[in-house]
Amino acid sequence: MRRLPMSRMLMSMLSIAALSSAALLASRAQDAPPATAAASPPPYTVQDGNKVDPATLEGWKTWRALACERCHGAEQEGLVGPSLVNSLKVLSKEDFHTTIMNGRPDKGMPPWGGVPMMQKNWEGLYDYLKGRSDGAIQPGHLYPIGAAQ
Repeated sequence: MRRLPMSRMLMSMLSIAALSSAALLASRAQDAPPATAAASPPPYTVQDGNKVDPATLEGWKTWRALACERCHGAEQEGLVGPSLVNSLKVLSKEDFHTTIMNGRPDKGMPPWGGVPMMQKNWEGLYDYLKGRSDGAIQPGHLYPIGAAQ
């Protein structure tokens, strides 16, 4: 077996270490979520925990009218259906829309896409549930911003 000079062996080891480090950093970068320039503002406006903008208020009214609490609970924390307080932390607006309109019949959720109130107010419903999920909107009755209670 031929012996390498010490400096050549040291250079080989440093090269291997550098390549290994680069590979490790690259693999971690692929696993990291994409960076966003700035956090987008919430889709709702809320004051005092129970006064909301008009679209969010209509979303809450839709929630009440369609009796969504029968499955998802009065405080959206789940019953036979999942907790929407938790789900809206990860569910995109697009996925929410698809789920609301098409339902999840295999899990017992009916499609609401044929209901005019849902067609009109689904974004407000998303805003309301997102506000609940974020902890900005309190459970219970909501009022329009500027209204006296």
